[in-house]
Parts: sequence; structure tokens; C-alpha cells
Amino acid sequence: MTLTQETYGELEAISARYPEPRSGLLPMLHLVQSVEGRITPEGIEACADILGISAAEVSGVATFYTMYKRKPVGDYLVGVCTNTLCAVMGGDAIFDKLKDHLDVGNDETTEDGKVTLEHVECNAACDYAPVMMVNWEFMDNMTPASAVQLVDDLREGKEVSSTRGPRLCTWKEAERVLAGFPDGRVDEGPGAGHASLVGLELARQNSWTAPDGGSAKSLGSGTAETKSGAAAQADTGRAETETIQEEGKK
Repeated sequence: MTLTQETYGELEAISARYPEPRSGLLPMLHLVQSVEGRITPEGIEACADILGISAAEVSGVATFYTMYKRKPVGDYLVGVCTNTLCAVMGGDAIFDKLKDHLDVGNDETTEDGKVTLEHVECNAACDYAPVMMVNWEFMDNMTPASAVQLVDDLREGKEVSSTRGPRLCTWKEAERVLAGFPDGRVDEGPGAGHASLVGLELARQNSWTAPDGGSAKSLGSGTAETKSGAAAQADTGRAETETIQEEGKK
């Protein structure tokens, strides 16, 4: 697919958002993917021309971040977390099950072009392990069976919502959002799950509040004589250690 004049205009609009135009490179690359389905040589050249930098510089960024793809991606990019906690909670089993069910390997796309499967590193959602992502939206507390049902529903065109977020859109649509063009779904679905809110609930039940900023500032600016408790002891311990080290050098 060739980039249209409309896309070039949107790329220029992105770069104009920033005091330093090249700061817009990341969302510009997302826009390229939203149109072409991947980072193409034409997309690299377009970004370079607009930003006044070399194609090599753009390519260096595009090949550094895993969110930018050099091969076409299916309608749904399905990522399975196989980092430590998710792995021991079942992530490895989920990934193996999906490879068999979809008849694809890592970073491969099904023949119908619907699903691209990949294993991903930590999604920062360990309290919901094992976690999957579809077009960057969370699917929490998954099992091999629920993972299979998920990809089957996606391939059949059924409406699916993320666990903590909106209805799932296609990968190209998600890329356009990442480029800075909202799709109106930002307020759909819950923004947080129960596990994330437990601490807040406990604080409310026990009337716990955070200390005010004044006491922290006072502690940070004090001397060893004015600091209390553990802070003063730590200073004393460091002084004793430094004295012993100095004596050992003599």
C-alpha cells in the first residue's frame, strides 16, 4: 500500500506537536503501521524526509522497539506473557496450546490473516498472571482453554472486550490510536481490576492516609543530629564503616 497525501499530512501534523520535531518519530511510526500494517521502506523514508533526519536513524529506532513490526501483522496481535511469574502460573502452557491450535510459531500469522502470535516479556500485570494482550489490551487470569476460546472468537468476528479496557479493535486501528488519533473508546470498560484496588480498599477501611509532604522534606534536609530513628542510625553506621575502612588502609 502506498502512503497517501492524507497520511503525509497526518505525519506532518504529528511532528508539529513537538518543540523538537524528531520527538514525534515514535507516534509517526505507529501511524505508518496503521496504514501499511508494518514499518515499510516507504514509511521510513517519509518519516526521515519530514523530520529532516536520515533513513538510517529512523530505521535504527524502528528496529530497536518490539512494537514496530517489519513483517505484516494480522488483525489481532496476540501476545502471551512468558516471563517468570506468568510462566509458572501457566503462561508457557498457554503459549504452547495456542501454537498447536493456531498452527503457527512465534511471530507468525495464521493463514486467514486474523491472528499473529508472539510471546512477550513482562506486561507489568503480575497480579493477574497469567496475562495475555490483544492489540495491547489486557486479558487477565487466562488459561489454555480460555485462550483458545479467545482466539476462536476473534477469528469468527465476535465482539470481545478486554478485561480492563474497551472492546477490542483491529491492530491497525489500535496503531492509529497510539499515533495520537483517539477512537472514542478510552472510557469503555473498567480502568482497574480488583487486585489493583485491594490496597486502596484497605486504606479506606482503616482510615490510612499518606504522610504530608512537609515531614518528608524536613527529614530529607536535616543533619545526622536532627534525623530520627533509622535515618540517624544509618548515618552512624556509615560513619563507623568508613572509619574502619580508613584504619585498615594504614
